[in-house]
Amino acid sequence: MKVANRAEIPPFYVMEVMKAAAERELATGAVLHLEVGQPSTAAPAAVRAAAHAALDADRLGYTGATGLPVLRERIAAHYAQRYGVVVEPDRVIVTMGASGGFVLGFLAAFDVGDRVAVTQPGYPCYRNTLEAFGVEAVAVPVGPDTRFVPTSSLLDQAGPLDGLMLASPANPTGTALTAAELADIAAYCRSKGIRLIADEIYHGIEYGTQVPTALSVESEAVVLQSFSKYFSMTGWRLGWMVAPDELVRPIERLAQNLFISPPTLSQLAAVAAFDATAELDGNVARYAANRQVLLAGLGSVGLDHFASPDGAFYFYVDVSHLTDNSQALCQIWLDEIGVACTPGIDFDPVAGHRYIRLSYSESTEDITEAAHRIVTWVQGR
Repeated sequence: MKVANRAEIPPFYVMEVMKAAAERELATGAVLHLEVGQPSTAAPAAVRAAAHAALDADRLGYTGATGLPVLRERIAAHYAQRYGVVVEPDRVIVTMGASGGFVLGFLAAFDVGDRVAVTQPGYPCYRNTLEAFGVEAVAVPVGPDTRFVPTSSLLDQAGPLDGLMLASPANPTGTALTAAELADIAAYCRSKGIRLIADEIYHGIEYGTQVPTALSVESEAVVLQSFSKYFSMTGWRLGWMVAPDELVRPIERLAQNLFISPPTLSQLAAVAAFDATAELDGNVARYAANRQVLLAGLGSVGLDHFASPDGAFYFYVDVSHLTDNSQALCQIWLDEIGVACTPGIDFDPVAGHRYIRLSYSESTEDITEAAHRIVTWVQGR
């Protein structure tokens, strides 16, 4: 029987690595997980308490397709409190994780045959989802010369565009656009009629200056966010988007048909997440400590060519002096030293064979031990 062409998209390789790591763990024991981009902590205590209360007292039926009004209002208030940006609750759409937001945003904003720019390296699910929807994902190569962030001149070289998928801080690099860089990109998109979609799921996990939201420079941007990263609620599968007025109703109709509604229990619990900043900032402090551990370890063996990790919890490391096949190197490290990491081909099909992504979201003890094993392996070559 027929299998649709859209199903022939590449795998999300980090999930393949996770599967291989789980198999090794089952066969030979513990693996140190630097491959997966998720917090190692549970949801905040207040969120878990709210979930328990909801289980006891709430019917947990469907909500509206765009989410619970109380949660949408709390998200809107978050933009005023954190960024000083006014967002009307009616523009907030609660989604099935940020991934559900990609689906809704791409379907509402782009038609088959449209051209949407994505950075290379970049999160693979952007291009894979766009391609599955018949939208051309136009690669915009970024590298050390631009701090791995796009510029208006690079976008000019991509030809006519209908959209730009922008991430700050970005996966896999951790790089974030400055306010000036973001304003320049927003102005370029506005002048060319390019729909700007901004993935801001790593906001809150920052080292130094607070990363600005795209809404501070472009009120018509589509902004995607998630409770998975800073809020440490990965498995709760809840996110949100802020959409311009013209897209709100189209997105609502799509959400009604595709998802009916986001998870009710997760929504009820998530309201409490915004009051758990002390606990969540403690997680970020641990990420910062882990970042320093890896910086020192990698630097001691010449693994010091990487994107500037301004935020998120990743290093995107150039390993070309060790190998021309980062996928093979990742397999060797998993097999020989029990450290799982992600090959760069997940994020860049062209130059990714020279890079690996290391996540430092696990415990400081695990990150310290992983750094020791990597350093020892490199020194022993």
